[in-house]
Amino acid sequence: MTKMNRDDPRSGALDVAGGADRPGNKRIKLRHILPSLLTVFAICAGLTSVRMSIHDNTSAALYLIMLAVLLDGMDGKVARFFDTASPFGAELDTLADFFNFGIAPGILLYSAIFRGTEYESIGWLSCMVLAVCCALRLARFNIALDDPAPPKLSHSYFVGVPAPALACLALMPTFLILDGWETLVDYGYIVALYIVLVASLAVSTLPTFSIKHTSVKRSWLPFIVIGSVVLVMCLVVYPWITLVIANLLYLATLPLAYMRARRHDAM
Repeated sequence: MTKMNRDDPRSGALDVAGGADRPGNKRIKLRHILPSLLTVFAICAGLTSVRMSIHDNTSAALYLIMLAVLLDGMDGKVARFFDTASPFGAELDTLADFFNFGIAPGILLYSAIFRGTEYESIGWLSCMVLAVCCALRLARFNIALDDPAPPKLSHSYFVGVPAPALACLALMPTFLILDGWETLVDYGYIVALYIVLVASLAVSTLPTFSIKHTSVKRSWLPFIVIGSVVLVMCLVVYPWITLVIANLLYLATLPLAYMRARRHDAM
């Protein structure tokens, strides 16, 4: 089987079309199909989110997109753990990311905020910009993986906001509405402008932190574990305001990543 770089974050599924075993072998190990199944489950979550959006079930649609974010983070790690990454899996993962983090959030935003209001047209335009920017970001990312001479910072930072973070940032207005800010629908132009600005972060060349390559002091480990437990509990008890705070903290890291990348680039 043709394998991809083990550090390739795209690699999310097995080349089920070509098979993981030698030609003529009619059996396949279950570990080879597990990453593909996770990617397919993520697509199903995104599709069901669209259905929930159409039926005005905003909270269920949001939960399903968050599930897709979780599955997107798992499939690549499972593929690398079992050493079953492949070009087929990478392309399947890219298609899943475009739908789950470009199309499904746009439909949810349009249905929850803009549909049936005087801002319907401008809202739909902003949602289209979100989807197009997500597609452009993924296409640029795929091309960068094949670059024989990648930038020296490419292994430490993402270029632009990654697709899952893009979806979470774009959906922040719906988090606020579900947390009680219903009057936000009366500011359609501001919400549309926010969506366009967030979408532009995905296609920008702004360096953003990559968690996979971020290291911390060993002495911080107990605090990180405790903080993770608190975060999970807050997501269970106060999901929407917790996601808003997480988005704001992520936005706060963008200038920090920019300054740190410039400092490294100057060295």
